[in-house]
Amino acid sequence: MARKVSTQTRIGFTIGAWVVALLLFSPILWTALTAFKTEAEAIASPPTFWPQTFTLENFSAVQERSDYVKHAINSIIVALGSTLLGLAIGIPAAWAMAFAPTKRTKDVLMWMLSTKMMPAVGVLIPIYLIFRDLRLLDTVHGLTIIMTLINLPIIIWMLYTYFKEIPVDILEAARMDGAELWNEIVHVLVPMAIPGIASTLLLNVILAWNEAFWSITLTSGRAGTLTAFISSFSSPQGLFLAKLSAASLLAIAPILLMGWFSQKQLVRGLTFGAVK
Repeated sequence: MARKVSTQTRIGFTIGAWVVALLLFSPILWTALTAFKTEAEAIASPPTFWPQTFTLENFSAVQERSDYVKHAINSIIVALGSTLLGLAIGIPAAWAMAFAPTKRTKDVLMWMLSTKMMPAVGVLIPIYLIFRDLRLLDTVHGLTIIMTLINLPIIIWMLYTYFKEIPVDILEAARMDGAELWNEIVHVLVPMAIPGIASTLLLNVILAWNEAFWSITLTSGRAGTLTAFISSFSSPQGLFLAKLSAASLLAIAPILLMGWFSQKQLVRGLTFGAVK
């Protein structure tokens, strides 16, 4: 039986949610407005919230200095490629841990999760040397590999959680009907876990798109992503806030649009199995 909530409580929670949402969105809004200001107005003190004169010169200057399209294509390839590769590895791994566990399964899951607690700079030198020797520096496929390795623990953990909510009896029925392991995973398990797989895909695309440390460290110009594109506007001469904001807006716009149009699927997948 659902608990009754008073009108005052509902209004209070609604106001609180809007306040939190505005606080979280305010940096993005400020960046968007600064992108349309002149450099003089961007560094003015006290700062102005609304641009006194809207200008598009920052966007043209950004495109003249760096090739936005090339960096955007690199980001798309790395984000989608690493996520799809991670799913190809993570789905069988999560199946094994969910439906054929051993006494070491929980230890392996905790070990994978512990790798996310290590600061990236702690493994910078060995990874850099490996990439140098394998000639993977400043390559899109090299960056795709490192992004896959970084996000693989999250992919497996999320899929493992979703798969645990699927009744084992359904898979056993498929085996009794003669389904082989490949058919069981592809034709039975995957269709039932589409919401979870979709949310895992979306979340890891966002994580790979926003990854800055490895993108800046392992690339220079040829395979640079949009995070490297943004960092190029920080120079020893100082921060050009208007141009930096324009570059940031161009970099986050695609992922914001994707998140906006896929939020229903993302929320559905993230709450998959949370309520019984």
